[in-house]
Amino acid sequence: MSETRVGHLRVTFTVMIALLFAITPLPASIEPARPGLLLLLVIYWSLSAPRIAGLTFAWLCGLAMDLLTGVVLGQHALAFLVVGFLTHKFQLRMRVFPIWHQTLTVFMLLALHQFLVFWIDGVVGQPITTWARWIPVLTGAMFWPALVAVLDAWNRRSR
Repeated sequence: MSETRVGHLRVTFTVMIALLFAITPLPASIEPARPGLLLLLVIYWSLSAPRIAGLTFAWLCGLAMDLLTGVVLGQHALAFLVVGFLTHKFQLRMRVFPIWHQTLTVFMLLALHQFLVFWIDGVVGQPITTWARWIPVLTGAMFWPALVAVLDAWNRRSR
């Protein structure tokens, strides 16, 4: 199999896992802390495989998240697209950041995503104004170094 085909399969496989994770029920005590794994994968693949995971990929992932979670159609699609655009714009810089600096950058991207979703919720008249809305930003940023370590090891091993 060609390297591009393997790359597409790897990206598709991880996205399917993230979509399953997004709809899997969690205990009520940890449900608010569920990290946005799909958004983390959009950021990761935009950094690691920018030719495979472009802006269309980010938009489609956001649209899939909208369809699975039943929110306003296009809400996550727009937020994922903005995050994907910024990740692509700064991709060469972010790839050389040390992991702690990359984690801070990912934290800011996750916060931007959450802000955009919060804004769209407010525009359509269903704002969620509790502080618990921001917990996935923290858990996602804490999860980022582990995600990078696992996926980088998987990518190196399969080359």
